[in-house]
Amino acid sequence: MKLRVVSNRNEIEELNRNEQLVHLAFRASNTDIFRLLQTCPRVKAIQVPASYRKTLSRAGEMFLVMQGIEVIEGDVWGHRKDIHEYYTIDDKIFGRIDQLRSNGIDTNEIAGTVSKEAKLSPDLVRYVIKQSS
Repeated sequence: MKLRVVSNRNEIEELNRNEQLVHLAFRASNTDIFRLLQTCPRVKAIQVPASYRKTLSRAGEMFLVMQGIEVIEGDVWGHRKDIHEYYTIDDKIFGRIDQLRSNGIDTNEIAGTVSKEAKLSPDLVRYVIKQSS
């Protein structure tokens, strides 16, 4: 699974139309979110850092919910955008999730464990679990 990292609002117009998972590494306005959805109509989830999540307007968040788009809180630790524009969620993480799930561990506990091991946000891990179910 690939997470497209968008560093600034000028990159929105350059995104691939088929992007499904996007990380906004800037403080997005309602206009930015609307432009993102116009550029990438297949977006299923948008990840924003915790500090930026608090500044998302209620109207913007409600618009995303009405469109069926999940807002995920989290960051992409250690990713260098100058090297690669995508943050890849490794297959080992999916294997680890499956292993924990087969042991009967609940989703929140899996999210906490995998989050610490893989340095992914718990919300992103929950999203991955939901998508792989």
